[in-house]
Amino acid sequence: MEFLWNPRIDSSSGDETCPKPRFPARGLSLVSCSFCRGSFAPGPSGTFTVVDLLEDRAKHRGDSLFVHFEDQKRTYPDTNPRANQVAHWALGRGLGRGSTVGLLMESRPEYLAIWLGLAKVGAVTALLNTHLRRAALAHCLDAAGCNQLVLGTECLEAWNSLGDDRSGIDVFLVRGPDDESPAALPDARCLEAEIAQAGTGNPPHAALRGADPLFYSYTSGTTGLPKAAKLSHSRFMGGGIYAALASLRKDDIVYCPLPLYHTSGGVMCVNAVLRKGATLALARHFSASHFWDDVARHKATVFQYIGELCRYLANMPPHPLERSHGLRLAIGNGLQPDVWKTFHERFGVAQVVEFYGATESNAAMVNLVGRIGSVGLPFPGEKIALVQYDPESGEVARGAEGFCRYSAPGAPGELIARISEGGSAAGRFEGYTSREATEKKILRNVFEAGDAWFRTDDLLSPDTDGFYYFVDRVGDTFRWKGENVSTQEVAGAVMACPGIDLCAVYGVKVPGAEGRVGMAAVVLEPGTTLDGCRLYQVLENALPDYARPAFVRIQKAAELTGTFKLRKVELQQQGYDPGASEDQILFRDDPARTFCPLDAETLALIEEGVIRF
Repeated sequence: MEFLWNPRIDSSSGDETCPKPRFPARGLSLVSCSFCRGSFAPGPSGTFTVVDLLEDRAKHRGDSLFVHFEDQKRTYPDTNPRANQVAHWALGRGLGRGSTVGLLMESRPEYLAIWLGLAKVGAVTALLNTHLRRAALAHCLDAAGCNQLVLGTECLEAWNSLGDDRSGIDVFLVRGPDDESPAALPDARCLEAEIAQAGTGNPPHAALRGADPLFYSYTSGTTGLPKAAKLSHSRFMGGGIYAALASLRKDDIVYCPLPLYHTSGGVMCVNAVLRKGATLALARHFSASHFWDDVARHKATVFQYIGELCRYLANMPPHPLERSHGLRLAIGNGLQPDVWKTFHERFGVAQVVEFYGATESNAAMVNLVGRIGSVGLPFPGEKIALVQYDPESGEVARGAEGFCRYSAPGAPGELIARISEGGSAAGRFEGYTSREATEKKILRNVFEAGDAWFRTDDLLSPDTDGFYYFVDRVGDTFRWKGENVSTQEVAGAVMACPGIDLCAVYGVKVPGAEGRVGMAAVVLEPGTTLDGCRLYQVLENALPDYARPAFVRIQKAAELTGTFKLRKVELQQQGYDPGASEDQILFRDDPARTFCPLDAETLALIEEGVIRF
């Protein structure tokens, strides 16, 4: 059985519309559709890019509102000239194809105008995570080859954390929303002043194609530090497909509390809004306590989520506006079944569309029928498989002939996707700036000699109708507070604390929270003790809050693998229960800014959700 729908073009406005698919009782695949596989997501050789999309919207959407941020409102015709000023400034500095500009700024309208303007001249924007500091931030700048940086003054503290690592980068400041005037920074220039006199007309087109790079978006992986994933115009243009399939309308107002450096916010939300000519209601940060007030103030009709945000909302006390709102649709990923039901029934959001995908992944799925807990069905044209995964070795299992083994029917397996480099965007893997990191994500000789498949590092399982369900992450990352956490990066930070000889980091489940929180197993140097206050300070200086371990296990004796690493499988299974072993377990006491011994009373408070991380 297939999903059936009739895509059409509204010739009066140039807007594509794709009515909600009609699903049979049992559906196993999506049919091919010109809306999502043709002009909607042009392939590598296509010539319609985000530049054309913005200019077309500015021409045909009149004074329609594009972005609403706090007390600022930007229309489509207003946004394009602002982007053009950035483009003309960039051309004046010799920026264009082959240039990379870092963007370190919190979510606000200027963020969009800057990368849209850079895109017009063919430059690539490195979308820097505003939570990163020190070595991690320096690594991201270096991985993208940035020698130019646009810096929001609200992120000066992050920039200053680099110390001497800031040399060789030209910095252009943009005043923060709360700043009366640009902050002073030695050798920095004011971008606002430089573009004030720039032209507002469309610059000469840079003859861009779909395969040309648009962004570097960062993701954690097995290398220990964030990797710069390549994201082309073609991938961006397909970013709004989930909203399109869910029948997003031009009169919709999409509330986005996710950071714009995050693919869910900066690509999926922004592309969906641009594609429809709808309105983006942009929040500076997510706030559970102010969420419903924001939704009401913006008159939002659509909400882009990650699962953790929905759990935060479900854990909040009743709010007077939590049912008297206009939200009809929520789109996102990572929504657990218990929260899904609460979110739908308590808050009265009629439609929840869960999807599966990643910035660099060539596999995507979508659940348009509201099957609770499922990430949905694969997209047409994708070739995917579930293969057996060995948690001990961290590799997929292979048979006697050297080929990978399919997982048993209905059993979890690692999701892999066939890599295809044809004229279509389907199956395309664009990789990272690091060739080594790119190669590590590719499985070769999987089912036949010479084939190549992308490793998602995710365990999924199917049901009898062909719907897939996320089970867990594999490898050296886990997900916490909507972010991928690198175990090697965290272990490196822990090892910087005096007295620690060995360290293994892994994620553990805690009640009432999505994903897994970090836990570190350590072996101390002979004759030393662990200083909880010192460890807390070291981790606070080295890691963003979501990456700091909540628990530390002090092992009396090290049990090593054949490659002399601490064995993590058994440790992860035992978790943080102090009664599961003779090892001492510490927990992160944020009010006291230290790590303290975990006793039965504190364990009970964690299990009851009184203590949260």
